[in-house]
Amino acid sequence: MINIKQKMSRGVRESISKHSFSSRMIIIGIFLVLFSAHDLFSFSEAQQLQFGFYSETCPSAESIVGDVVKQAVTKDPRNAAVLLRLHFHDCFVEGCDGSILIKHEVNDDERFAPGNAGVGGFDVIDNAKSELERLCPGVVSCADIVALAARNAVVAAKGPFYEVPTGRRDGLTSDKSNAANLPDVEDSINILKSKFREKGLSDKDFVLLSAGAHTIGTTACFFIMSRLDAQDSTISPEFFQVLRSKCPKGGDVNVRIPLDWESQFVFDEQIFRNIRDGKGVIKSDSVLYQDNDMKNIIESYLASNESSEANFAADFAEAMVKMGAIGVKTGVKGEVRRICNATN
Repeated sequence: MINIKQKMSRGVRESISKHSFSSRMIIIGIFLVLFSAHDLFSFSEAQQLQFGFYSETCPSAESIVGDVVKQAVTKDPRNAAVLLRLHFHDCFVEGCDGSILIKHEVNDDERFAPGNAGVGGFDVIDNAKSELERLCPGVVSCADIVALAARNAVVAAKGPFYEVPTGRRDGLTSDKSNAANLPDVEDSINILKSKFREKGLSDKDFVLLSAGAHTIGTTACFFIMSRLDAQDSTISPEFFQVLRSKCPKGGDVNVRIPLDWESQFVFDEQIFRNIRDGKGVIKSDSVLYQDNDMKNIIESYLASNESSEANFAADFAEAMVKMGAIGVKTGVKGEVRRICNATN
């Protein structure tokens, strides 16, 4: 950056020596050069996240988040899926800027949007933030904590470890109206594809981040009642009876059931077998196998070779990093919150 300014300033001086400018024009010229240099710096800085962003300013940042997440998942294994979902729902509204963490007194913030029903993990993020503020005050953003917590949640569920680029800053707004277009379990396959593509994510990313992420976690009966009452044909007859027994007509719609019936606490490719075999719990998973392109992606992870599981893990990690860069705020944009549920 200094070199840019030096070169530009030298260009101004040379130009002055060759031409007879008024003092006013000289001042204006220097101002424009410096303004342009600053603008170039801000643009460049705003484009990049970095691996090891806190290596000098808070070297223990990632390990602290990892310890807090490990404790939370050990206490309740369901927290792994909760933290993974929190990251997804943050990134799909206003970008990955921690806006979903902001809490207003009048309940008009993102977490009260219908599409964010059941999103949790806020207490885990707050615990990590409190510890980081004690050791490195004003350094680590809440947005980065959410991204790191999701990674460590995957690891806690025996999924892949992957490096998370950091340097996100926290957003300044949170409005539930901005979360009106989140992917929904009742969306058609074409609508779901469109919503992911709008975020710069491919169809493969869609399969990995939607169905693939459902290798862990649960859903409430509320989200599948319409499928059961209408006897959705994409559910196998045997599995339909299992779901019906867990979510009977007139029963408690808030009862939670596993998204991956075979291994709900373990990160693996079993969820894709379930979808193939008519055991997809929510509609947005089941409809994937009705689309030829999505079906081929799913089948690629079920190929009978030793590398199929490894490919799923590696591809999922790559998709997570890609999602984690959606609409990030870096450089002079946003802020680093002192507490995660309120702006400074």
